[in-house]
Amino acid sequence: MSGPPLVAVVGPTATGKSDLGLALAAELGGEVVNADAMQLYRGLDIGTAKLTLAERAGIPHHQLDVLDVTETASVAAYQRAARGTVERLRAAGVTPVLVGGSGLYVQAVLDELEFPGTDPALRATLESELDELGAPAMHERLAAIDPAAAQVVLPGNGRRIVRALEVIALTGRPFPARLPTHGAPRYDAVLIGVDRPVAELDERVAVRVERMFAAGLVQETRELVGRGLREGRTASRALGYQQVLAELDGAGDMAAAAVETVRATRRFVRRQRSWFRRDRRIHWLDAAEPGLVDRALAVLRGAAAARP
Repeated sequence: MSGPPLVAVVGPTATGKSDLGLALAAELGGEVVNADAMQLYRGLDIGTAKLTLAERAGIPHHQLDVLDVTETASVAAYQRAARGTVERLRAAGVTPVLVGGSGLYVQAVLDELEFPGTDPALRATLESELDELGAPAMHERLAAIDPAAAQVVLPGNGRRIVRALEVIALTGRPFPARLPTHGAPRYDAVLIGVDRPVAELDERVAVRVERMFAAGLVQETRELVGRGLREGRTASRALGYQQVLAELDGAGDMAAAAVETVRATRRFVRRQRSWFRRDRRIHWLDAAEPGLVDRALAVLRGAAAARP
């Protein structure tokens, strides 16, 4: 496909991806395409560190605020929408800058991956059975019809179990529980990874969570409850919101919610790092070192020089 190359800025939470992506879009005359699954949701602002309109500095951002909190995020739907945005921008001569830390969402845009469809009626039936029977019983059902998938899908991951049962019912084939590291590339993309030393990133996570609670995360969560957050199977599990909801339903100890948010976010950071480190296409940059934007631009210049 002709047009400017796709630039992807990826890596763990709290490394500075959003700021770098914004700076690169400004330098390249590009536009940002969100690849953070939770920033798809309207209203999940403070807890996802979503850039405000003022912080976006007039640079268009796509795939932000496209779902209500009651809707379930789908990587297949995101793939279609994000690729449509990327291809529209490239056709117009505009550089798309894909920014985010949701590994599967990034991969869904960059690589030739196919995701089985969904059937709303079947999904609703399976989710009702999950609510009635519980995840362990549903996992036993999965083990009976697809033992290989049951070995990979955790017994407590009800959402993943439901998806596996749905795919098996729709396709008549085993559930593809493990995705490849990456499929055939779809675009001539340049991937820039942003990371920081572990101790520094742990501290940045703690500071970030403290600022989120100070900025009104609890009040934002209360307002979203009124818009159906509890019923949202995906949005209600977002880091920070999940912990606040638990305390709203329990002792109401928001200091404990903050501590648990830090702990859960640090675990998530380690999973993100593990996911992205498998992709050898990524040019890694240490965000703790000075001149991050200049170093990223140097990577892009080198990639352009190497292109046939």
